[in-house]
Amino acid sequence: MTINRQTLFWVSALLALLVILFVLREILLPFVLGAAIAYFLDPLADKLERYGISRLWATVLIMLVFGLFVVVGLVIVLPLLIDQLVDLISRMPGYLQSLRDLAISTLQRWFGDQWITAKLQLDGTVKDLAQKAAGWAGQLLTSVWSGGLAVVNFVALIVITPVVTFYLLLDWDRMMQQISNWLPRDHADTIRQIGRDIDSVMSGFVRGQVTVLMILGVFYVVGLTLIGLNFGLLIGLGAGLISFIPFVGPAVGFLVGGTVAVVQFWPDWHWVAAVLSVFLIGQVVEGNVLSPMIVGDRVRLHPVWLMFALFVFAYLFGFVGMLLAVPVAAAIGVLVRFGLQVYLTSTLYEGAGKRRRKKA
Repeated sequence: MTINRQTLFWVSALLALLVILFVLREILLPFVLGAAIAYFLDPLADKLERYGISRLWATVLIMLVFGLFVVVGLVIVLPLLIDQLVDLISRMPGYLQSLRDLAISTLQRWFGDQWITAKLQLDGTVKDLAQKAAGWAGQLLTSVWSGGLAVVNFVALIVITPVVTFYLLLDWDRMMQQISNWLPRDHADTIRQIGRDIDSVMSGFVRGQVTVLMILGVFYVVGLTLIGLNFGLLIGLGAGLISFIPFVGPAVGFLVGGTVAVVQFWPDWHWVAAVLSVFLIGQVVEGNVLSPMIVGDRVRLHPVWLMFALFVFAYLFGFVGMLLAVPVAAAIGVLVRFGLQVYLTSTLYEGAGKRRRKKA
C-alpha cells in the first residue's frame, strides 16, 4: 500500500508539473533559457572554485565574459543574420525562377522539341513552390513574432535571462544539495544514482552537442564565406545550429546552400561542388571525429526518439518545448532503462515459480 501511495504521489506530481508548464508556457522562455545556460556554465564555475576563487566572483567573472560574447553577437552578428534572412526570402522567387530557366534549358538540350510539355509542367510547379514558400515564410515570421519574440517579450528575454542565469549559477550547488536532502530516505541512494545517470546523459548531449554545433557552425560559415557564397553567414550558421536534429539539419543546409550555389555559380560547377563539399566534409568530421571525441557514447539517445521528442514538445510548448525536449528525452530514457532493469529482475518477468526455484 505504501508503494502504491508513493507511486500515486509521484505520478500526480509529474502530471501537475506538466500542467503548470503548459499553462505558463508563454512566460517560461527566460527562465528555461536561464536555467539551461546556468547548467551549461556550472562546471566552469566549479573549476574556478577549485582554483581558489569564491563562487560569487567565479559567477561574476563567467557572466561578464559570457555577456560580452552575447553583446557582440547581438550587436554585430544578429543584424547581419536578419538582413541576410530578409534578403534571402525576397530573392527566393528569383532563385526558383533561375532554377526553372536552368532546368528548361537542360531539358531542351536533352529532349529537343519535347521539352515544351515539360516546360508547362515545370512552370506550374515553380509557381506553386514560390507561392508555398512565400506563404510559409509569412507564417514563420508571424508565428515567431506572436510566439515570444515580439518587442516586449524580446526585451524581457534580454533583461530577465541574465538575472535568472546569475542567481541559478551562483546557487546551483546549494540547490542541488537541498534537493538531495529532500529525497525520500528509503530511496535516496537510488534516486541519486538515477540523477547522476540523467546528468551524465544531459551533460554529454547538452554541453557536448552545443560545442559540436558551435564548431560546425564556424566551419560552415568560414568555408562558405571563403568560397564566396551569397548568404554564407546565414546558411552556415543556420545549418550548424540545427544539426542537433538528426538528418534534418545537414539536409536543410545541403539543400539551401546547393540551391543558392547553383543559381550563383552555374555553369561553373566546380564552385557548386565546393559548396556541397563543405557540408559533406562537415558531416564526415562531425560523425567520425567531433561527436565521438566530445560527446562520446554517454548520450544513448536514439535519433528517432530525439526527433519525436522535439516535434512533440515543440507542438505543445513552442520554442520553450524545443529547449526542454532534449533534457526531458534524456531523463525519460534513463528512467525507462532503469525501469527495464527492475522489470527484468522482478517476478513480473521471471515468474513466481522461477523465483521460488532460485531460492531453493
